[in-house]
Amino acid sequence: MNLSHHENDTAVGEVRATVTLLRSTTAVRERSRQLLDRARDGMSPWFVLDEARLPAAAECVADTTRQRYPDLDIPFHSRWRHFEAGGVDRRAQLENTLGPSDPDDRARAFIDVALVSVLLDAGAGSAWRYREDASGRSFRRSEGLGVASWHAFCAGLFSGDPDRPLQADAARLAALTVEDVATAFQVSADNPLVGLEGRVALLRNLGAALTARRDAFGAAARPGGLYDALTSDAGDCVAAQDILATLLDTLAPIWPADNTIGGQPVGDCWRHPAVHGPGRSDGWVPFHKLSQWLTYSLIEPFQWAEVAVTGLDELTGLPEYRNGGLLLDTGVLQLRDASLAEQQWRVGDEMIVEWRALTVALLDELADHVRDALDRDAEQLPLACVLEGGTWAAGRALADRTRDGRPPIAIVSDGTVF
Repeated sequence: MNLSHHENDTAVGEVRATVTLLRSTTAVRERSRQLLDRARDGMSPWFVLDEARLPAAAECVADTTRQRYPDLDIPFHSRWRHFEAGGVDRRAQLENTLGPSDPDDRARAFIDVALVSVLLDAGAGSAWRYREDASGRSFRRSEGLGVASWHAFCAGLFSGDPDRPLQADAARLAALTVEDVATAFQVSADNPLVGLEGRVALLRNLGAALTARRDAFGAAARPGGLYDALTSDAGDCVAAQDILATLLDTLAPIWPADNTIGGQPVGDCWRHPAVHGPGRSDGWVPFHKLSQWLTYSLIEPFQWAEVAVTGLDELTGLPEYRNGGLLLDTGVLQLRDASLAEQQWRVGDEMIVEWRALTVALLDELADHVRDALDRDAEQLPLACVLEGGTWAAGRALADRTRDGRPPIAIVSDGTVF
């Protein structure tokens, strides 16, 4: 082997190692903690940290949790909670429609609908609503997106096989148009949905990824193929980190963000000059918010098929504007310059990257205070349940009371991160 080949192999190996590192939740936590430590030292140019307010913020979350789940029997934070909007058991309805299929088939269908729905789940904006004909109710924001995507799935919008409408597959996803999704989501000039084109592009990219990775998604190129890929060797036990790692590996090409290292896409991973790490990972902060949200949302389909999911607390809190807004609205975080809230920001801007990192790191600390307030330990109240109980709902309630639901910092969304 000549030197140039050796150098090339070394570079490829370095890139592969860097991408693997940045796809780990260990890196998400460690990089976020760097920025929290800096803020704790008063060195953040964007935020002031007031740790004395953490207990009060935790009491706000604990009060919200008691209101929503008085018996403290708290489910996981996942897309399935939005599918239950209005107290409707839509999962049971789908099971009835699927008929006497075996548990594995049902798991594949549940993974199909959850994965597609999560990719459609970024901020909807304050104007959009979805009216459900069956219940006569209108839903907004995340619940609206969940219910709309559920009915789109049940109507066969994501299936390319007319004999099997209750699935999502590559052929149909790759061919979706903005008009298809706009019609299903009741979008109009009077009912605008933020980031519609970005959401459709993401689903079309998903179709291409399903086709390219039939090793993971099966001959039918369905998201539900993940069930078979993850249980073929593991049997009746799967690690949450393995679900996330598989998603990050197979879906890496679908994200529109132009974030790459050595030509390899890294997705929801952003530059910040104050974050350090080895080699090419220096200066990068990973979040993988949608992929982690998706992982949380796939736990129950595996469990319903009697496959245990372990290591839930290896996943992190979700760095989005409800959790991040909770920290700002309770004063745990404060903008160093209040006028910054009046500007429009992009996802890759340094301040937004830092806000998201501080959110990840502080959610771990806040969770301990919430457990103390509710007299529960980490095993009884894992982070996934603290989020559901929880931080996300408390953040939304505070935003509803003060800003008609808008986030405390205005972010230009492409419909794929926030």
